[in-house]
Amino acid sequence: MAQSTLWWLLAGTAVGIELATGTFYLLMLSVGLAAGALAAHAGATLTVQIVVAAVVGSGSVLAWRRLKQTQPASPPANANPDVNLDIGETVQIDHWNPDGTATVKYRGANWSVASVPGAALAGGAHRVVEVVGSRLIVQKI
Repeated sequence: MAQSTLWWLLAGTAVGIELATGTFYLLMLSVGLAAGALAAHAGATLTVQIVVAAVVGSGSVLAWRRLKQTQPASPPANANPDVNLDIGETVQIDHWNPDGTATVKYRGANWSVASVPGAALAGGAHRVVEVVGSRLIVQKI
């Protein structure tokens, strides 16, 4: 069996394991294994193939890790508008209860509402900033 075939089998196995585990770093390592296969196709010696696979694989992992570190952390699911479509919506609060809660009609149902900590309780338009269970956490607009 040709050396390039072994490299391709290793790369395919790494991709298969990555699909089963969801480890994106393993996909980057499989890019390195594919680079080793391409080096074998180019007629490089086994030592050069291993060095190419190691450099490309580890370089891909380091580049991905650096990219992930520069990205801002996403907010938790209960405050992330990509997860919860209620985040950013506006509700009208007529009056607050003495315990610091209110009830509003939102999306055809009654919802319990609380204000963000430290905010003054005033009526009017409020924006949903978080959803905790069945309670909307709002901030005055």
